[in-house]
Amino acid sequence: MSDLGAPAHRPYRVGYAPGAYDLFHIGHLNILRHARSQCDYLVAGVVSDEMAELAKGRRPMIPLVERLEIVRSVRYVDAAFVETVPDKVETWKQVRFDVIFKGDDWRGTPKGDRLEKDFAAVGVDVVYFPYTVHTSSTQLRRALDALSEPLDARTEPLSAERR
Repeated sequence: MSDLGAPAHRPYRVGYAPGAYDLFHIGHLNILRHARSQCDYLVAGVVSDEMAELAKGRRPMIPLVERLEIVRSVRYVDAAFVETVPDKVETWKQVRFDVIFKGDDWRGTPKGDRLEKDFAAVGVDVVYFPYTVHTSSTQLRRALDALSEPLDARTEPLSAERR
């Protein structure tokens, strides 16, 4: 806050934070909180079930309409947008953001390098935030999958010697 009680100037006007936001967890909340601190207006891009399957090889566990409502209800999010195309520049043409926020697991990767190059061409910055290593939707999904296995598949049967 400035001395006059007005909000401090943020470096960007409109920010965009895309994600599947499946099995919403603290890592998702951290990205949205950090993103909102860097812009005046935050749009969260929630990828469609089809887009998530294309990117990750599986559909989200939580349906799109529910993921969209969860993300839209987070206080740091000003608007939520359904992403239906894989090309983020195509999404930018619809949303018109000044900065895109991604987890730093993208930094230095071919997909991150491509994202930076594509957005540099249209004057959009790419800002990376720390990836929450201890929590991810993939880890949560694995834990749920393990819990849903039949008990006999999770434990080795006792041999005659151990009974």
